[in-house]
Amino acid sequence: MSLLELDGVKVHFPVKKGILFDRTVGHVYAVDGVSLSVEAGQTYGLVGESGCGKTTLGRAVLRLVDVTDGRVVLDGTDVAQLPEREMRSFRRRLQMVFQDPLGSLNPRQNIESILSEGMAAHGIGANQEERREKIKEILAKVGLPGNALSRYPHEFSGGQRQRIGIARALVLEPDVIICDEPVSALDVSIQAQVVNLLEELQKAMGLTYLVIAHDLAVVRHISDVIGVMYLGSLVEEAPSDALYEGPKHPYTKALMSAVPVPDPEVEDRRERILLLGDLPSPANPPAGCRFHTRCPWKQDTRCATERPELRDLGGGHRVACHFAAEIASGEIARTSGEVVPAVREGVVDADAESDAENGAENGAENGSGGAVPPPRAGTADGDAGAADASGGGDASGGGNASGGGNPSRAGEASEPSADAEAQGPSGGGSDAGASGVTSGGRTGKDAASGEKASSGEKTSSEKTSEAPAST
Repeated sequence: MSLLELDGVKVHFPVKKGILFDRTVGHVYAVDGVSLSVEAGQTYGLVGESGCGKTTLGRAVLRLVDVTDGRVVLDGTDVAQLPEREMRSFRRRLQMVFQDPLGSLNPRQNIESILSEGMAAHGIGANQEERREKIKEILAKVGLPGNALSRYPHEFSGGQRQRIGIARALVLEPDVIICDEPVSALDVSIQAQVVNLLEELQKAMGLTYLVIAHDLAVVRHISDVIGVMYLGSLVEEAPSDALYEGPKHPYTKALMSAVPVPDPEVEDRRERILLLGDLPSPANPPAGCRFHTRCPWKQDTRCATERPELRDLGGGHRVACHFAAEIASGEIARTSGEVVPAVREGVVDADAESDAENGAENGAENGSGGAVPPPRAGTADGDAGAADASGGGDASGGGNASGGGNPSRAGEASEPSADAEAQGPSGGGSDAGASGVTSGGRTGKDAASGEKASSGEKTSSEKTSEAPAST
């Protein structure tokens, strides 16, 4: 039998409106029908994006928020229906480590007062001296010195304050500890220390954890079983390794594709699934499957009308998806979404680099490297005007300009050859294009010069280029 069991737990917050008399105009469906079980001595990890209802579910287990519907069973007793007087004895067995260690500690109390307050409320220790010895023992287990008793929360670092929060839960000797983002407010180096501490305490004291987090790497390291939440619902549950190696639900697939891989070669070959659209509001969740508005494998038959139930696929793997087996076998292909290869910064895609080189070569052969613009109205010769306005082909690509002259950069005049002078207006247009076109294209002013040249007029660039030749 499970130590902690949740059966169809719902937490709905009413949305009220009015000045003199409040009236309920809707509800926020923060948690909507979550069922899970945690075995004694097990660590259950609960993951999901911000706003999916993870923290609200943890608070509902402790009855810090009222449960709208469903059962929260601790060792065979439904604590969700207990009167407040009877709930006191069960609160000792259910403790919580909060996300913000500083905000969860009273700044006006020293550490001894903070830790002994709960012990006195539950009748632990015959007197203050006995409670003080118990507190020193717990502080030693979490790695804090005994002289910390007289100090205040602001005198400690973030990691030390989180250890105090863990010690406050441990002094009551609970059966289940709910850890709400226990390391998210800490530095990376301190995160590892706190995670290792939780594991050591679990082995030494036989603790049971419900770990709420959004750091997938931390959850995999510490958890035996992982549940994935989306928009107030549990969409997938499986043993830790099975979930990471073979996710079945479309949302979990997208979630796991965002987890970084230490091996750079594997990371470069891996594809990331980008979900389209925004997260729907929990006050107005979509009908049918909650994820169907963003699902890359959405089907028209049942997804938008029928809400899927968690069903067992074997090996303790439960998925809330109508077509999980078909998606896993490849019978149903992806119909939407975007798959992007995860390329690290500074790594050049070989195919993209090859395409760029081919484009540059084509540009060198064809002149401007792009489509030839159509002739403008008013040119003397439509075809010749279009060709001359594009730069004369060889001039911008790197070959000889209409008779052997070296191509010039933008703004520099080139010497026309004898053949170019003999060609008349068309040859002049080529020279004008050669003198004003770079490999990347030409400006509007240069194009106008080319048009004038094609109609027989000499441009200022031609006059400048012919001056040295006539002398």
